[in-house]
Amino acid sequence: MKNLITKSWFVLHFFCSISAFAQNPIIQTKFTADPAPLVYKDTVFLYTTRDEDNAGPGMGKFLMKDWLLYTSVDMVNWTDHGVVATLKDFKWGRQDNGAWAPQCVEQDGKFYLYCPVQGSGIGVLVADSPYGPFKDPLGKRLIETDHIWNDIDPTVIKDDNGQAYLYWGNPNLWYVKLNKDMVSYSGEVMKVPGVGKEKDQKTPDVFHYQEGPWGYKRNGLYYMAYASTCCPEGMAYAMSKSPEGPWEYKGYIMKPNKKSSGNHPGIIDYKGKTYVFGFNYRLNFMATETHHERRSICVAEMSYNPDGTIQELPWWSEEGLQEPGNINPYAINQAETIAWAQGLKTAKDSMGGGIYVTRVNSGDYIKVKGVNFAKNPKSFQANVASSLGGTIEIHLDSPEGSLLASCVVKNTGGALNWKTVSSKVNKVNGNHDLYFVFKGGQGDLFNFNWWKFGK
Repeated sequence: MKNLITKSWFVLHFFCSISAFAQNPIIQTKFTADPAPLVYKDTVFLYTTRDEDNAGPGMGKFLMKDWLLYTSVDMVNWTDHGVVATLKDFKWGRQDNGAWAPQCVEQDGKFYLYCPVQGSGIGVLVADSPYGPFKDPLGKRLIETDHIWNDIDPTVIKDDNGQAYLYWGNPNLWYVKLNKDMVSYSGEVMKVPGVGKEKDQKTPDVFHYQEGPWGYKRNGLYYMAYASTCCPEGMAYAMSKSPEGPWEYKGYIMKPNKKSSGNHPGIIDYKGKTYVFGFNYRLNFMATETHHERRSICVAEMSYNPDGTIQELPWWSEEGLQEPGNINPYAINQAETIAWAQGLKTAKDSMGGGIYVTRVNSGDYIKVKGVNFAKNPKSFQANVASSLGGTIEIHLDSPEGSLLASCVVKNTGGALNWKTVSSKVNKVNGNHDLYFVFKGGQGDLFNFNWWKFGK
């Protein structure tokens, strides 16, 4: 497996060179799935599952131990915040695998992260910040049913009167009324009629429901989007005038595609537009022709008809969103704020620091979209750590575009011994995409923490 992964990332280095202008998938430094976006104070918080690099070949061989967090203020540059929760946070659940699709919701200044531990049930973690740290207030699973292996993929609808409803399930859709504390519920566990089917039933499911529900309320109407029609899975949706139904099937948001065996919708309104998240297997198949459960999150703009129904979308485009970006070059920018990355990974500093970009090899690059140079900068600074060294070339608008700066990175005394290096810059003004292109010898050149330009 080690040789396979090494070879896969070598192939990925090569094929990503054709993707300089791609925006989908939106995360390239890890394999991510099951997007759960939350809009809070003008920021999109994107909670995800993580497919491990060494997930075995074959369908259904998921290897998932962590939940991750990414943020964005422009929908095209995403900042990696690393692991926000793990299976270890649920001491009552299995610890080896099964960190499946979550959702985080805010209520009265607290953040509730509902997480399925496959085979152990659905738990909930609570934090005072969307960044965490999250803690288990119950010490046991939240949902107690006799179909525990089907207790997956929780989603929450909050009604205008403050009542919250928790939905979940495969192959059926279940729900309960959450109490005000958001960590307990009242009443019976209810099955949504007509959605899904019992395994011993042969009648077709007219909703084409499979799993991965995503519920929300918009303009007085209730929506339930979900992964539909297995396999492959697309995304369909139903609508209702009440969070308790009855639900009416409305059609596809995105039809199934043989390029992706699964899917999972996550839908938000943000800065006047609606966005739908899901995933495909593009990065896996750029690395190898063999199917591994190594998925990658994508996003597209979604539109509604006047009656509230959703306009069907084509399959995920590689170009993705073309929003302008919103980066201030004169502030410290984390290297892990990325629109597109070739051949790179991210890691957490074991010495107590934050997330940084690693596995930097010659020819790799980072794209940052929409950097606004209001005035010509005087210098460039980068915080790096290295035992080998190399060069950061900064190009405008493409990896081969005009050279803005060339910053030399020397041996700093170790891979986590951080130092700030600087260089002169050429004249520039206006809004540009920046490409940090890394050059040097063989092997991992350096680690990259942050960058900024001096006025």
